[in-house]
Amino acid sequence: MSARLAVVGSINMDLVVRAPRLPRLGETILGSDFRTFPGGKGANQAVAIARMGGKVSMIGRVGQDGFGDALLETLERDQVDLTYIRRDPEAASGVALITVEEGGNNAIVVVPGANGRLSPEDIWGAEEAIKQAQVLVLQLECPLETVAEAICVAQRHAVPVALNPAPAQPLPDELLRQIDVLIPNESELQLLSGKQEVEQAAQALLARGVKTLIITLGEQGSLVVQRMERSAIPAHPVKAVDTTAAGDAFVGAFAVAWAEGKSLIEAARWGNAAGALAVTRLGAQPSLPTRQEVMGLL
Repeated sequence: MSARLAVVGSINMDLVVRAPRLPRLGETILGSDFRTFPGGKGANQAVAIARMGGKVSMIGRVGQDGFGDALLETLERDQVDLTYIRRDPEAASGVALITVEEGGNNAIVVVPGANGRLSPEDIWGAEEAIKQAQVLVLQLECPLETVAEAICVAQRHAVPVALNPAPAQPLPDELLRQIDVLIPNESELQLLSGKQEVEQAAQALLARGVKTLIITLGEQGSLVVQRMERSAIPAHPVKAVDTTAAGDAFVGAFAVAWAEGKSLIEAARWGNAAGALAVTRLGAQPSLPTRQEVMGLL
């Protein structure tokens, strides 16, 4: 039987331009390609979960516009449950402006739009989806008060919570203590902890009440950190084309494996494989792998 998950978060249209390098401040350079891709960290993670074989409900908002129509069509195509996505008549759908340089690295500006109006009331309206989930997945592209409310609902029904703290922002200790698994990358880890070195940063967050850290380290794989245990999970060597949504692929695959009862270390291995496959393809959701592809790489 498929694992059931819920995702609270953002739904964006990504406007992606490829360029030989990232422009310097005040500089104009010529790009080589422009495309639009469905994205948003919440929607990406929901699609990643669906492609990994999980049943997933998405809780979010889009505008009553063409981007909103396209985003919902894409989610439906991947069999994401749209019951709890609201069409906002007063805000445009969120967009992300992404520049990808030749090495596959990127720079991103996100305009939240309707995502910024996802409210605590929306969360309570979706209580049934969270109650039925084996894991609740969260990020930080919608208001923090809404994220906190989603955690509250999950705790009410004893549903484990995984938070991907992106885009990074300071988080109160009270919220960190309620997270079962925190999944930052290295820069997010540094911002949350105020420490530059990975081990010191991890120790600082554990001291603030974080139960489990899974730190994604790009080409160095990932690190599972608990109070008395450290487990390094090696990366899969691949040629990167576009790193957009690699972290979302990791989170989605990890969440499905964890919801299915696999250990944190085994679930992180699934995440590593999904992230490695995602960087070999252009775009956010188009790059997210299927369960069969992940199993093949593993």
